[in-house]
Amino acid sequence: MGRRCMGHDDQRVHVEEKLSACGHLFYDKVLSLHEDSTTPVANPLLAFTLIKRLQSDWRNVVHSLEASENIQALKEGYEKVEQDLPAFEDLEGAARALMRLQDVYMLNVKGLARGVFQRVTGSAVTDLYSPRRLFSLTADDCFQVGKVAYDMGDYYHAIPWLEEAVSLFRGSYGEWKTEDEASLEDALDHLAFAYFQAGNVSFALSLSREFLLYSPDHKRMARNVLKYERLLAENPNQAVAEAVIQRPNVPHLQTRDTYEELCQTLGSQPTHYQIPSLSCSYETNSSPYLLLQPIRKEVIHLEPYVALYHDFVSDLEAQKIRELAEPWLQRSVVASGEKQLEVEYRISKSAWLKETIDPMLVTLDHRIAALTGLDVQPPHAEYLQVVNYGIGGHYEPHFDHATSLSSPLYRMKSGNRVATFMIYLSSVEAGGATSFIYANFSVPVVKNAALFWWNLHRSGAGDDDTLHAGCPVLVGDKWVANKWIHEYGQEFRRPCGSSPED
Repeated sequence: MGRRCMGHDDQRVHVEEKLSACGHLFYDKVLSLHEDSTTPVANPLLAFTLIKRLQSDWRNVVHSLEASENIQALKEGYEKVEQDLPAFEDLEGAARALMRLQDVYMLNVKGLARGVFQRVTGSAVTDLYSPRRLFSLTADDCFQVGKVAYDMGDYYHAIPWLEEAVSLFRGSYGEWKTEDEASLEDALDHLAFAYFQAGNVSFALSLSREFLLYSPDHKRMARNVLKYERLLAENPNQAVAEAVIQRPNVPHLQTRDTYEELCQTLGSQPTHYQIPSLSCSYETNSSPYLLLQPIRKEVIHLEPYVALYHDFVSDLEAQKIRELAEPWLQRSVVASGEKQLEVEYRISKSAWLKETIDPMLVTLDHRIAALTGLDVQPPHAEYLQVVNYGIGGHYEPHFDHATSLSSPLYRMKSGNRVATFMIYLSSVEAGGATSFIYANFSVPVVKNAALFWWNLHRSGAGDDDTLHAGCPVLVGDKWVANKWIHEYGQEFRRPCGSSPED
């Protein structure tokens, strides 16, 4: 007679012990990934694996052959919380984030698999970031990243991740982890076809033959071997030809090289940007509001004019803003004609906060108005937008001001966005800089500071030099708050210049 299933109360109390017992210490592995539950997961490798453990690995353990009736309570418990666990789209998004970081920061996949953030430039390999704790990926982790790219037909990214999966599976062949979804044969199968699609028939043949060593009765792979042998016999040059796999093109981004070079500086600038005309000062803007507590101002750039105001908010204010926004966060969108769309070149979540929901936001508006001298009350400015960038979050080069009369911005009947006031609500350990593409400089994330710039010339024409981007967050949890100020109502606060381009 089978072991009696425990009641729901007992099940809840003893679920940790059951997970450890039946899942080969699987639950202990999850706990070790996230020992400090009070802090966000900053390392993208750690974040990816934590999502994977909860999305697919746990499911694999629960529905494995080991999950017989003596752990039926575990299955029932899993099914109760399944809807609250990460979905596959979360795992896919985390894998894409790793590929994005791999591209923008030129990271070595073998290094990432070992937990090291190494940048490869030619023959030089440098550490871009040194984590306090090294965390390596398993063969199955690498396989899942490669498979996400494979399923998209993206063999540029699929091949190095699947190669690493094959290498790690070879090293542990014969060992089976209950939570793994893939095996050496799966990795060889996908990698062989990826190389075939990339034009390297010779390597596809070699991998397929290796596959048959482990599964000699596999009919599809045997047919593939015959096919590859025939192709090579018909065209012997393919045996020595090296496949050149191009990185997937992104047509909408015409400034990719500059954008990525600026991101790779992590906000540090070459010496020639340290010019005497840039200055630091305590700013009151002749406002009684700031006389007793002036703000430290650092002029970052002159054309376009960009200033950084240090310690604009306190730690408590930054935390309060994040807490107010968190329940309302949704996937960020961009304006496309008259529509608002979710796009791959903007990955983040955002929420809009009316100043009426908390007195602190009213105080914040007063401080922004005193510092800028502008009217920040609706309809002359938008509500505060709070953004969380998440794993590898970014926003590729864009303008804050509208460049088309069909933009939804003009529905507000308050003109274009004349200025941007962006507050950094958190710090990051690496990445996440704000890069100005045509002006060729970037600004690192400075916790509690605010970045200010004019989007329009005094004539009302858009300033092309304000094309900017939020670089992917390499390590950390980036939060910002944007206050966009519109041109109507500011006419006597920023008088027109004598020159139309002034």
